[in-house]
Order: sequence, then C-alpha cells, then structure tokens
Amino acid sequence: MEKLNVGIVGIGAISGIYLDNLTGVFGDRVEVTTVTDLVPERASEAAKKYGARVVASAEELVAAEAVDLVLNLTIPKEHFEVAMMAVRAGKHVYNEKPLCIQREEAAELLAAAEEAGVRVGCSPDTVLGAGIQTCRKLLNDGWIGAPVAATAFMVNHGHESWHPDPEFYYQVGGGPMFDMGPYYLSTLVNLMGPAVRLSGAAKKSFETRTITSEKKHGKVVPVEVPTHVAGTVEFETGAVATVITSFDIWASTLPRIEIYGTEGSMLVPDPNTFGGPVMVRRAGDSEWSQMPLTHDHPVNSRGLGVADMAECIASGDKAMHRANGEIANHVLEIMHGFHDAASSGRYYEMQTKCRRPDPRPMRKVV
Repeated sequence: MEKLNVGIVGIGAISGIYLDNLTGVFGDRVEVTTVTDLVPERASEAAKKYGARVVASAEELVAAEAVDLVLNLTIPKEHFEVAMMAVRAGKHVYNEKPLCIQREEAAELLAAAEEAGVRVGCSPDTVLGAGIQTCRKLLNDGWIGAPVAATAFMVNHGHESWHPDPEFYYQVGGGPMFDMGPYYLSTLVNLMGPAVRLSGAAKKSFETRTITSEKKHGKVVPVEVPTHVAGTVEFETGAVATVITSFDIWASTLPRIEIYGTEGSMLVPDPNTFGGPVMVRRAGDSEWSQMPLTHDHPVNSRGLGVADMAECIASGDKAMHRANGEIANHVLEIMHGFHDAASSGRYYEMQTKCRRPDPRPMRKVV
C-alpha cells in the first residue's frame, strides 16, 4: 500500500513511543516526514533521530505538501485549534485524547472534517490491542452471555509526585475523568456499545496540590477541576456500568474493568495497555480462567490507531477507521455528562450516538 505521510505537532513525553512505532512496526503504512514543537530543541532531536524534517510551527507543518495526516500530540487545550488548522488545510488529523475540551469544539471539528472530506481519528488506540480485542471476541462469541453490568475504576493520587509538568492535570480539561476517562469509557463503548443516560457526582477534595517531582519540586498548583468523579452509564443495550475516576486515593484494591454477563464474568485488562491478562469465570466455574490472546499487538503499540486510519485511507473505500472521531466525540460527551449530572442533580440524557467499530482481524497463526 502507498504510505501516508505523517507530520507530528508536539514532541512531548508521549511522542517517543509514537515515533518508535510509526517508524518501526507500522513503517509499512506510514512515513513520519515532519515534526514541530514549541521547544525547538526537542523537535530537532526527534527529527535527527527519526529522519524527519523539522519546521518552526504547527502552521508551517499543516501547510507542508509532505504531510497527509497531522498527528496532534499537543496538550488538551490545544487539541481543537491544531486539529481545525489541519482540517482547514485539507489534512486528516489524529488527536491524542481527549478529542477536544468542549463539546461544541468537537461538533465543529467533525462537521468541518466532513465538509472537507478528511478523516478525524483520536486515541486511545489501546482498544485495538490484543487484550481488549480478545475481550471483544469473547463477548461476541457469547462466553459470558449478554452483558448486564460493568464496573470501571481508575483511582490514584495524581501526577504531582512523578510527572515533570503536572500542572495541566489540575486545570480545565484535566482532572481524572478527562485524563484517564477516555481509556476506560472507550473500552466500555467498544465492548458494550453507545451510552444513552448518565448519573454523576463529583468533588474537588483539595484546593491546591504541591509538586514533589524533581523539576518543579515545591511548586503549589491551584486545583480548578473535580478530582473525584463517580457515575453510572446506561447503555443502549440496557446494561449499566459504574465508573469512578479519582486523583484523591492513596491506595485501593479495586479492579480496573469487569463485565458481568448473564452466563459469567470477565476481567478486562488495564485499558491503558495493549495486552492482557484476560480472565473469564463462567456460571458454575469455581475459578477464573486466563484466556489466550486472539489478536496481535500485546505490547505498547501506540500509533496502531494511526496505522489503521492510514490503511483505511489507502483502501480508497468508505471503511471507518476504528479509533475514530465519532467514538471520541461520544466519549467526550459522556465525560461532560458526568459533570453536568453532578452539577444539576439530575440524569444526563446523551445527545450523540456512535457505532461500535468493527473488530480487528484475529492474528494469523503460522
């Protein structure tokens, strides 16, 4: 297939694994041609290491002829501006999560992309890895019957003890729901379908956070967003999920994701990873059984969503890439919906819909 030329805006912490994979394991589908960053030295180092061209700005990158798709690895509050810049230049765009900060921005971006005839993708692409794709196959094959409920928990005490620049996690667009919610909610939507109604409760437990990581040790950060968010999701199928995301918890024994069916239960692996283990306990079993992974990419394969998008574009048909803007927009509304329900004390009725993407092909047995 003809390779898709990729330009990367934002050479931060997450860019390294994208660059490794897009120039390595997915190098048959894409070519990284151009990079840029607000810190020129970072862009120059990446360009030298990966054989790309460095440009001075996002504007210059999206205008480059040698860029077909813009990989937007900026911080969340910049996602909309950079993505719209790409779409208006007639380029496909793949955002890091979340798709945008505001629902109105996401709607505008998707409408503009449709008018321009370009595609919008968005992480997480962990849902395309071996672990969650195995769960999808097991569900489709009826191993635990029809899903009736689920739990999804992401709890820790925040990023200030280890992240070099943790401030934005406590600003608008941050918090545990917008930081990690996309992994958990995208997994639930991929496995159980779209949501229709939500409830929520949210709180800010501490007014400030003190950075203890080395680079900015001692800096006090004001907290602008809720740091403990709990809610329920009612799915179109009738299944109900309980979700908690928190930066206020020092220790916990909560599982990450479990799905409960009419004929058994399933332990879904960490949705921030690509592999297993996948565990099933069917009705009548006395123990959990670890299931063999049915799909490829069990290790950190960030960039898989970009590669899948490139393959769909190269095919020339209307096949929808799997880590797509429609799902990311639906997940964005769920996250806002939790906060809206918490503020209003009422259920939040979903306005967007999405289609479950096609499962990825099973790995070939040699």
